[in-house]
Amino acid sequence: MRQISLLLCLCLGSLMYAQQPDAAASAARKLTEVIYNVERYYVDAPNTAQISDAAIVALLEELDPHSTYIPKEELDDAQMQINGSFVGIGVRFQLVKDTISVVATIPGGPSEKLGILPGDQIVMVDNKNVAGIGIKNNDVRQKLMGDLGTKVKVTVNRKGKLVDFNITRDKIPVFSVDAAYMIDKEIGYIKLNSFSRTTVQEVQNALQDLKSQGMKSLIFDLQGNGGGLLDAAHKLADEFLSGDKLIVYSEGRAQPRSDLKAAKNGMFEKGQLILLTDEYSASASEILSGAIQDWDRGLIVGRRSYGKGLVQRPMPLSDGSEMRLTIARYYTPTGRHIQKPYQDTETYRKDLNQRYLNGEFFLKDSIKMPDSLMFHTLKTKRVVYGGGGIMPDVFVPLDTTENSTYFSEVIRGGHVNSFAFQYINAHRAELKNTYPQFIDFKNNFNLDGQFMDEFFAYIEKEAPAIEFDAEQYATSESLLKLRLKAVIAQDLWGTNEMFQIYNDTNEILQKAIEVIESKQYNQFELDK
Repeated sequence: MRQISLLLCLCLGSLMYAQQPDAAASAARKLTEVIYNVERYYVDAPNTAQISDAAIVALLEELDPHSTYIPKEELDDAQMQINGSFVGIGVRFQLVKDTISVVATIPGGPSEKLGILPGDQIVMVDNKNVAGIGIKNNDVRQKLMGDLGTKVKVTVNRKGKLVDFNITRDKIPVFSVDAAYMIDKEIGYIKLNSFSRTTVQEVQNALQDLKSQGMKSLIFDLQGNGGGLLDAAHKLADEFLSGDKLIVYSEGRAQPRSDLKAAKNGMFEKGQLILLTDEYSASASEILSGAIQDWDRGLIVGRRSYGKGLVQRPMPLSDGSEMRLTIARYYTPTGRHIQKPYQDTETYRKDLNQRYLNGEFFLKDSIKMPDSLMFHTLKTKRVVYGGGGIMPDVFVPLDTTENSTYFSEVIRGGHVNSFAFQYINAHRAELKNTYPQFIDFKNNFNLDGQFMDEFFAYIEKEAPAIEFDAEQYATSESLLKLRLKAVIAQDLWGTNEMFQIYNDTNEILQKAIEVIESKQYNQFELDK
């Protein structure tokens, strides 16, 4: 039966390519011949699906680093961030001692509505044990996620008592705005983690809220934002750019030039604007940054962005899998193509590490760009570059002064998150009573000697291989304490509050605040 299915697929493939150019038709025939002969004559029974997947992956890797193949079983996870939602029960969980522990319920989600609480331990799913069996994060998602409207029975351990919940799976939002708050009476801050179908509405809501609080200047944080939908980047830029200004254009061998322009009155077309970028800001983040920089609408503060200037189109395949094929290059309004070279795949993958070794993360002068990649902004004629990411207007070196091996080992092992969760479960009522409002917690919660002794005892018990080093701890003490406090804030309130604490050591954000408060922004004579 499997051979009949394979032969049918091969025949359909031959028909499909019959009208293609000779080179493409010849290549397709050769590939089907290879798979057919392997299926028919190979010494052992081959896994044809696995072989064909490997062939597709290898084919796309020959094109560029961003054309990808996504198997059917991985597609839902891949689309979750782009769609801005997934179907599940609506909990944020953490695996603690091989047990699924609920960190928080999603507001308005099915679990919150039924009364599942932070600290509940999920021990059974559909009457099958899931505790103490070595379950992994992916296994948890597979068991709890599913089709819209389907039911799942979840049994939780709540302080020694088993409680059953019959949960109807529903759409759960995946927010692209991590945080939005006022830094002071006039400076607003928005942290964006991706560009999804819900991004523009989320940002509009955040802008409206911040403006109602008196925001006159905005710091828009794109650090670590790997991109997403081109359409979201276009519409988001339209919130900051006036008139019918060109935002981005794309062009490819089979794709004629397509211009995307500003088309409406945006919510923040006037006012000081700073975008924060680092080496992980890519794709849609660079489209937004490039448009703002080219039109002299705002400043880019931070470090050179990743350098991805290729446009992918999702193409569904017959078995439910998907190919995301690069179909065009995109260009900023000045004509900059910011894609870094990718002819050598291995060099491309190691680019960020090489930047680090070259000293680029620490000294702006270590970045060498040829004059052939030089462009000028459209109003003030400032020098900008293409060919490898967006160069910041104000460079901020990477601060490693508080790093240590001890700190790195504690963070990498996930021990900060695990300890914070354990601490909160033991002191939740006390913390809520002592700090009824987040501002009380931020101003008054101190990680004293007793707290840190508990933490060290936890590390000694759970990760004995991590040896305490007094000198290294002294180097990283303030950073470690801030990280612990931020995670506790996240578990008690949410990511918005977590960033309000964590950002005290965000050197790029602190530089942006300085640029505004010191009037350095005005020296650029931007369109503000």
